[in-house]
Amino acid sequence: MIANLLKLNVQDHVEKKNGLTYLSWAWAWAEALKADPTATFHVDTFQRADGTTIPYMDINGTAMVWVRTTLFGKEMTCFLPVMNSKNEPIKIAGRKYKDKYGNEKIEELDSFNVNTAIMRCLTKCLAMHGLGLYIYAGEDLPEDDGVVPPPKPKAEKPPALPSKPPAKMAGEPGRFQITVTTKPDATNTDFINIVSEAAVVALEQATSQADVMQVFQVNRALFDKVKDIDPECHKGLMSAFKTKKDSFQ
Repeated sequence: MIANLLKLNVQDHVEKKNGLTYLSWAWAWAEALKADPTATFHVDTFQRADGTTIPYMDINGTAMVWVRTTLFGKEMTCFLPVMNSKNEPIKIAGRKYKDKYGNEKIEELDSFNVNTAIMRCLTKCLAMHGLGLYIYAGEDLPEDDGVVPPPKPKAEKPPALPSKPPAKMAGEPGRFQITVTTKPDATNTDFINIVSEAAVVALEQATSQADVMQVFQVNRALFDKVKDIDPECHKGLMSAFKTKKDSFQ
């Protein structure tokens, strides 16, 4: 029943990215089937001028997916734009842009980001039936069912942030080391931005391939952490390192 879904704690099956919380669609659908074995979902399709069908609606040049779910004999409908990593709608026609390192990129609608939007829309639609609805309401726990909830895990320590750009004094030990301090209100995005900017400053100071390698080696732990948070940003960083290293050949 819907009342039971409202009380279900989903915290062990969520992930956070760029300030948004996502629930695992596979787990969410499994729970829906446990609650109602007759549950169904449907992805709406739309017709193009040439007669072909596509799984999204064209809204001012951007794509919106629509999903319908039926549980306990009640149908719910939800929609969600197809978004990029910055949670911005992707243009159907695509666009060219340059990242923070000056590398030219192409952002376009493809089967991967459309599928991602559809499955996220499915979990959003299931929330309309009560599953994980408290997350969308900004709550930490589902409705009280009379059972004392377990203690919350301690919050992770916020990411350490560079307190200043790398030193420029030639021959100084740890010359390219990015010094870090803890900032209470730091976010993953803050961490990535500041580490990236500090790395760019360090690379500007490099005067040889050996310097470039030193920048990478002494700060490798920080770059690995960037990779864990945002693999695409890490690729951009590594591209900047390669470009700088090749410039000395």
